[in-house]
Amino acid sequence: MLVFAHCQHHPWSSISPTIHLLGSCKTSEDVKKIHSRLITTGFIKNPNLTTRIVLAFASSRRPFLAQFARCLFHEYHVRSVSTVEEVKDPFLWNAVIKSHSHGVDPIKALFLLCLMLENGVPVDKFSLSLVLKACSRLGFVKEGTQIHGFVIKSGAWADLFLQNCLIGLYIKCGCLGFARQVFDRMPQRDSVSYNSMIDGYVKCGLVESAGELFDLMPREKKNLITWNSMIGGFAQREDGVNVALKLFDEMPVKDLISWNSMIDGYVKHGRMEDAKGLFDVMPRRDVVTWAIMIDGYGKLGLVHEAKSLFDQMPHRDVVVYNSMMSGYVQNRYHMEALEVFNHMEKESHLSPDETTLVIVLSAIAQLGRLSKAIDMHLYIVEKQFPLSGKLGVALIDMYSKCGSIQHAMRVFEGIGSKSIDHWNAMIGGLAVHGLGESAFDMLLQIERRSIKPDHITFVGVLNACSHSGLVKEGLLCFELMRRKHKIEPRLQHYGCMVDILARSGSIELAKNLIEEMPIEPNDVIWRTFLTACNHHKEFETGELVAKHLILQAGYNPSSYVLLSNMYASNGMWKDVRRVRTMMKEKKIEKLPGCSWIELDGRVHEFLCR
Repeated sequence: MLVFAHCQHHPWSSISPTIHLLGSCKTSEDVKKIHSRLITTGFIKNPNLTTRIVLAFASSRRPFLAQFARCLFHEYHVRSVSTVEEVKDPFLWNAVIKSHSHGVDPIKALFLLCLMLENGVPVDKFSLSLVLKACSRLGFVKEGTQIHGFVIKSGAWADLFLQNCLIGLYIKCGCLGFARQVFDRMPQRDSVSYNSMIDGYVKCGLVESAGELFDLMPREKKNLITWNSMIGGFAQREDGVNVALKLFDEMPVKDLISWNSMIDGYVKHGRMEDAKGLFDVMPRRDVVTWAIMIDGYGKLGLVHEAKSLFDQMPHRDVVVYNSMMSGYVQNRYHMEALEVFNHMEKESHLSPDETTLVIVLSAIAQLGRLSKAIDMHLYIVEKQFPLSGKLGVALIDMYSKCGSIQHAMRVFEGIGSKSIDHWNAMIGGLAVHGLGESAFDMLLQIERRSIKPDHITFVGVLNACSHSGLVKEGLLCFELMRRKHKIEPRLQHYGCMVDILARSGSIELAKNLIEEMPIEPNDVIWRTFLTACNHHKEFETGELVAKHLILQAGYNPSSYVLLSNMYASNGMWKDVRRVRTMMKEKKIEKLPGCSWIELDGRVHEFLCR
């Protein structure tokens, strides 16, 4: 920018041209040039100019302009107060406080309030409301209660606006009891008071309490926000959908949020016919409506219905594309998910977001196509997506499932700021590839770096130890989880431990662990144990377990197949025929095994019956 390009307008002695010139700045260097010129001409000492600059740019989205405006405020309006009138007027202070309370550094709003009081600047209701907003954003309950005390002491308690701000603060900080105390002591309440409390109850799952308040609320104070909060709250509960519908029918006026909330409630509880009935009679739909319906059909496995709706849409956004792709992936239509992504890239002119790419990586992982995995990785790098979040986790997982643990490790090592999710993904990949020692070494690295592991970390390491026959390491990992990290073992952890012990031939120890588990073992744990019994020729124990499994999960084919194989390995052909006959009578079919091989860029699928 050329600072002197508009010299004919004399910006150094006139306020409006100076403001215009500052507004056209593109970099902090441009601002510094103008600042220097204002200092040398002495125009910077004009309080009207600095006031206008503060009001115009304190909340600017360009950080260098906001910083400049705030610096002028502190230099010319805080450190050197020029007039008594300026001391008495909190207007400019409130503008700067607002820039912080609504901006990236809300804690500075609290510091400014302290400065106001130190400088004798009167604090009005707007100053206090802005600081309460900052406290609610930061979750500062203690500081918020101090402001609450100041409100009472200063005599501003009677102000309805401030009372509503206090309710909002306590609700945002999860202190519903405090919020209700403020509400109950209010001499007068408006729609905002009621709506804040009702919304707080709904978001905390206390829909009954919200309903009681809704019933007490004067009808003339109920507005769209009130009705929508109640409908949204009841619609999320299976036993509340019909109550939500009753409220929906009683509403004097409905908007898109009302319709979408009701449809979303039906969808969440699998009532797609009811959802479709509302969808068909809606006076107007938005992309959220379509996305809810597509997502609902996808979750119920009705991908063709989802695609039919998707094709009917007049306009699509990224969220709708994500819903369609997610539906395909959930139902194992992985190639179709990639086709939707390709269509989005080539024909819709939409840019994918992080969620889009995570879904695409999941589809490629399930297909096991390494060449496609490498292409997508290059695409992510080219588009400069960060790998510090879930995208990096998905990339590691994809390479592991596509058979290249080397690529997965390179991605992992290239991520600077790793979360425990990245470590878990890498440990899981090493487990799948049978690299138990490397997975266990990663656990040791986590310990050395003082990273806090979670229950998924230990499932991954125990699984890796199981696949690699590392009994000692598995036992150590289990004890480390329980004793050092105080993580209560879940069903998956016990399942891995049973597998570790049973695979190693410690059948009796595995059996004891199952019997001593504080959780009821599921059929997966019993089948794991049964497989080991068969492998280690523990016929009597295995037969008892198999019969127990058939009684417990009578229509799972693997239990019958394991028992049949056990009889066959002992030459008990009569019993083999009996088991096979039972399967035929119950119409139980053995699930085929499935594997993929990529050859010359094409994936070939093989079924083994």
